[in-house]
Amino acid sequence: MTRRRPPTRRRTRRPSRRQQQRDAQLLVFAVVTAAGIGLVVMVVNWLLAHGWVLVAVLVLAGLAGAAWLHGRQQQARWDAVRAQGLRYGLPQLDALHYTRFEDAVRDLMQRDGCRDAQRVGGRGDLGADVKATDPYGRRWVIQCKHRRNGAYGSPVGTPDLQVLNGTARQVHGADIAVIITNGRVTGPAVTFAKQQRLHVVDRQTLAAWAAGSRPLWELLRAVPPPRRPTSLS
Repeated sequence: MTRRRPPTRRRTRRPSRRQQQRDAQLLVFAVVTAAGIGLVVMVVNWLLAHGWVLVAVLVLAGLAGAAWLHGRQQQARWDAVRAQGLRYGLPQLDALHYTRFEDAVRDLMQRDGCRDAQRVGGRGDLGADVKATDPYGRRWVIQCKHRRNGAYGSPVGTPDLQVLNGTARQVHGADIAVIITNGRVTGPAVTFAKQQRLHVVDRQTLAAWAAGSRPLWELLRAVPPPRRPTSLS
């Protein structure tokens, strides 16, 4: 007689360590979620039973929000006052590094209401050092030419205007293209600017703009009309 071999028992696979960790994490997550839901339900029931506490919390939250909003409004008012009071004298501007001179021009444009004024000067700026949009919707592209010696430095010439003329409108989309210097501008450069509808802010115009409260567009001639009506129109 041939003996039959007992059937082999299949080994049950034990869950891997990674699976055990996942199961443990799921269990912990379920317990924490249930506890959180239970806590929220308890708090809600307690608040419903003590309605005056809920009212007090809402009142305090409203007062805190009102105080925060009032603080923001006050800060905005003070920022506006400081911006309106921004002044520069020519000696101050002459003493600046050329990058700080560009910052000063940006700040003056912001003082005049150009909230998006930014300095973009640097390598590859393609003739634009400051860009801004005035309250009338006009896009300004400004090239700054700082002279360390002020009126005794090298004058701004036609080649500088040619760079601005070649990029301000075609590349940067300018409505008003301006070159600003704390120095001098040559006669041919002024003539070229008039022919190409460019605007030149020389040392005298810069002094009036930086030391006063009039916006730059009120000091320049033949600026384009507003793009959109505003409260300033």
